[in-house]
Amino acid sequence: MWAETILLLVIALVVSAIVKTFFVQMFFVPSGSMRPLFVEDDRILVQKISYWNHPVERGDVVVFDDPGGQWLGAEGAPHLTPLQKALSEVGLYPTGGHLVKRVIGIGGDHVACCDDKGRVTVNGVPLNERSYIAPGAKPSEKPFDITVPDGRLWVMGDNRPNSEDSRFHTDLPGGGSVPEKDVVGKVWAIVWPLDRVERLHEPSTFENPKLQASNPQD
Repeated sequence: MWAETILLLVIALVVSAIVKTFFVQMFFVPSGSMRPLFVEDDRILVQKISYWNHPVERGDVVVFDDPGGQWLGAEGAPHLTPLQKALSEVGLYPTGGHLVKRVIGIGGDHVACCDDKGRVTVNGVPLNERSYIAPGAKPSEKPFDITVPDGRLWVMGDNRPNSEDSRFHTDLPGGGSVPEKDVVGKVWAIVWPLDRVERLHEPSTFENPKLQASNPQD
């Protein structure tokens, strides 16, 4: 009986680790930079299947590794006990130490702010961001103008006044953009706490056919 119990436990851990590596993974939200969508310590479920055969798209909310280890000083990371760290390695506890932002521009996009109405533009097309940025916040109080290098992403937090995102790392390689290879996956849903459970949906502004057609990679 003990041998069977140990075998079942080992199988369960292996299956959990496989699911975490290839399919879905749970993360902590490290800060308030994505308010109102996420608040600190929300547990979010990140799925990896979308990017098996398709690139990251504008509007996706993604979890990514700290580019070059130079971003997380602003975001911080949750403190985990040794047991929690061990469980997180096999997918049985939420993982910390990553960043979560919204993709505004992909490789080849010309991303700028602001136009004469104070809006962020992608390839000259203004974005209507009122459905997701923090109420009362401007699209950006910090001006920027960049053509995103191929294979990289321009990412911004929804809580624009309190998000040290691509805008604040323009002195780094890639001009503040993030390597697409550093993306862990796409946020699919908030799964904890229970009163905040919600599945994410793509903002309609990123479905604008003019914006899609204007990128030479599309």
